[in-house]
Amino acid sequence: MNATANSPAPNTNGGRARIMWIIAAVFVVIGIAWWIYWLLVLSVRETTEDAYVGGNKVIISAQVPGTVMSISADNTQLVKAGQVLVQLDPTDAASQLDRATAALALAVRAVHQQSATADQYGALIDARRRELERANTDLVKREPLLAQQAIAPEEIRHARDAVELARAALEQARRQSQAARAAVEGVDVPDNPTVLQARAAYVDAWINAQRNAIVSPVTGYVAERSAQLGQRVAPGQSLMTVVPLNALWVDANFKESQLRHLRIGQPATIDSDLYGGGVEFHGRVVGMAAGTGAAFSLLPAQNASGNWIKVVQRVPVRIEIDPRDLAKYPLRVGLSTTVKVDTHDRSGSVLPATASSRPIADTDVYARDREQATAAADAIIARNLNPGH
Repeated sequence: MNATANSPAPNTNGGRARIMWIIAAVFVVIGIAWWIYWLLVLSVRETTEDAYVGGNKVIISAQVPGTVMSISADNTQLVKAGQVLVQLDPTDAASQLDRATAALALAVRAVHQQSATADQYGALIDARRRELERANTDLVKREPLLAQQAIAPEEIRHARDAVELARAALEQARRQSQAARAAVEGVDVPDNPTVLQARAAYVDAWINAQRNAIVSPVTGYVAERSAQLGQRVAPGQSLMTVVPLNALWVDANFKESQLRHLRIGQPATIDSDLYGGGVEFHGRVVGMAAGTGAAFSLLPAQNASGNWIKVVQRVPVRIEIDPRDLAKYPLRVGLSTTVKVDTHDRSGSVLPATASSRPIADTDVYARDREQATAAADAIIARNLNPGH
């Protein structure tokens, strides 16, 4: 019993020390791993959750006054570029087009008549010239007879008066020809100013008649429809909005302290709250706003007034989304996202170096009206220029 009681106690300090060293080693490894992760990943990446999907909102408005007769698209529906969305009452525009058609036809016929009249003066000038020559010949024949007293002096005076009258008639014919040709000389009938003026009025009337059918300039989805049947609309009045969802972007509002390493062209990944972390969109930085959000707000901050609190400002950074990702996973304007920008490559510029020479958006749906209107006007000119053919 005494031998057992006097035996040495187990050495636990060595085991406890080993455990502490193991724990310390684990923390050191975690710290090193975290430092490496920060160095290779976090230090070259900027992240923000203050980011929202943006897009073009094309406002569909009336270009001519009128009354709504029919509505062909409603909210959430897909519409194609050139599709008729709203039809206005065409009665007034049709009457104006008829008047413009008649005015153009009359202008062509009037100018054609002026050209024919101007040509007639050429024959009149020839006749007056022959009359002058004949009067001169008669005068030349009678002057020797006067010296021989074969004729009376009155005949010579009459002959001389005939020459002066013939010369005055020739001059009058020439001036009348110049006046007649002043309105038609130098240009063909289709290029005559009178015809061009009537043609322009016809083109305007034709386009206004076509614009009673309000079309969509782009392909997209309808939103904010306000047009109603029987509504009287004025030019410029908004009737609905079309949003093309195939060309969206993200406005990521980074803190000013995060802008130091952001450059145009840097790649970005986008996570949408709509799809969660399972869907990742790809994009790139295309530009940064010229000022903070507060600077462009409706009521900008007056920091020079003395009563202010310094807060971290945010600058919108536009992220272009890959169209292939949008086609596979459609987004909506205004959705919340999380944006991560890889700043590893910092060779790009902060501001665009050159101005863009290409339009950011265009449509040809209105140019077609101009082409068709001019073709219709040319057809009217051709019919009235040669009415017998």
